[in-house]
Amino acid sequence: MRHLLLAAVPAERLARLRMLDPERYQWVSGSGWPEVADTIRARPVEMAVVDPLLGGEARAHGIERIRLLFPSLPLLIYTELAPSTASVLLQLGRSGIRRVVFQRFEDAPASLRVALQAELEQSASQQVMQALGSALNGLPRELLRALEGMLHAGDEAPTVSALAERAQLTRRTCERWFTKVGLPSPRMVMVLTRLLYAHRLLLDPGYTVEDVALKLGYSKTKTLQMHLRAVFGVTAGELRVSLSTEEAFMIVADRYLTPMSQAAS
Repeated sequence: MRHLLLAAVPAERLARLRMLDPERYQWVSGSGWPEVADTIRARPVEMAVVDPLLGGEARAHGIERIRLLFPSLPLLIYTELAPSTASVLLQLGRSGIRRVVFQRFEDAPASLRVALQAELEQSASQQVMQALGSALNGLPRELLRALEGMLHAGDEAPTVSALAERAQLTRRTCERWFTKVGLPSPRMVMVLTRLLYAHRLLLDPGYTVEDVALKLGYSKTKTLQMHLRAVFGVTAGELRVSLSTEEAFMIVADRYLTPMSQAAS
């Protein structure tokens, strides 16, 4: 699966990131913090690599604001080890940002891969897939990876054919796997995983409902709102303040996944 990552770092560090496993990582860049925030809202970015030296002078404010607006987005700091960054890094640590990679000391390709993978494992889509693990664990790994990939497919319609192609299976084989483990149709499971992902993003104050619809590839915000109400029984606005992530997972599991799994066993 290819991951879309955001880099808000100076040109030298951006070039180094882009050389790293281009078949696995695709990068979008931001030259200023307002542009970075707009990109996060509009693109299916899974994590961001940031540098307090973006813009020239070491400052924490831009990164702190991104953390405040989008707490579900993993952040990795990639910067210089210098006196000018020391106090800023201490300030960012108080904001809960712990992982730092220093250029020329810790950014060998292998070290960068480890750091990126560690942060990706904390992404909102990974959390959704992990929470659904007990219901989906009968599916082969290729299908699980394809399901997660569909969350970041952007404008690609969440069709069974698209899912099967990502998993390198035939459509019929894909459908048989879902039936075998007692799940609803692949189409229904894709809708449910997207709605759980949408709910997690809606908990971030930086996203509007329109932003989340755009990020997930809905052609109309109204369609996302209708789906959320049908599954959770409340509007998108009510969802943000009335339902925790744990409660949302329980609703989906109890109403749509557990009964079928039990029936199949």
